[in-house]
Amino acid sequence: MIGYIPPGNINLTVVQITITRGIRQAIYFISAFSAVEVLFTFAIMRFVQWLSSEIDLGYTIDVAMILLFSILGVLTWRSRKQMPKADYSKKDSIKYGMLLGVINPMQVPFWLFVGTYLISHEWIDIGYLSLTIFSIGSGLGAALALYGFARFAQYVQEKFELSSYLISKSIAILFFVLSAYHIFKLVYIYLIR
Repeated sequence: MIGYIPPGNINLTVVQITITRGIRQAIYFISAFSAVEVLFTFAIMRFVQWLSSEIDLGYTIDVAMILLFSILGVLTWRSRKQMPKADYSKKDSIKYGMLLGVINPMQVPFWLFVGTYLISHEWIDIGYLSLTIFSIGSGLGAALALYGFARFAQYVQEKFELSSYLISKSIAILFFVLSAYHIFKLVYIYLIR
């Protein structure tokens, strides 16, 4: 749950889905994403030591995040004036949740660092049963955090009567800011240092 508190691509996507499609579609998205989160967390925790020793993960993840946030920013910016369709099917939100669950680059560095810390301090065992329970808890925590974002977005929209144009524009700007942050981080780490 803690990994989804800072603004990122997933919780901003939940906010956008809630504003444009409604809370029911957001719940379908959250359910699909959380199911993938369970599997993804299990796989990362199982191979966390191998990943950290074989790959320069910091650079790779930063480049992937620059690309992801830039693409999400451009797509959100371009669609800010479009009126949302009213007839989204349950399958659309489920597919979208599963897709973002698989290509979410935020999970790899988060679980790489948190997983290494938890395993090295022997707070979790790397046995199958322990990791299964841990992964299910991770998925439930992600679902709970994302549901909180969805309810908050619904509350803000109702109280302040915000338009989807303003929300989409704000989210696009935040995506561009997150992308710029990773660009500056790479420049600082690899060129200035």
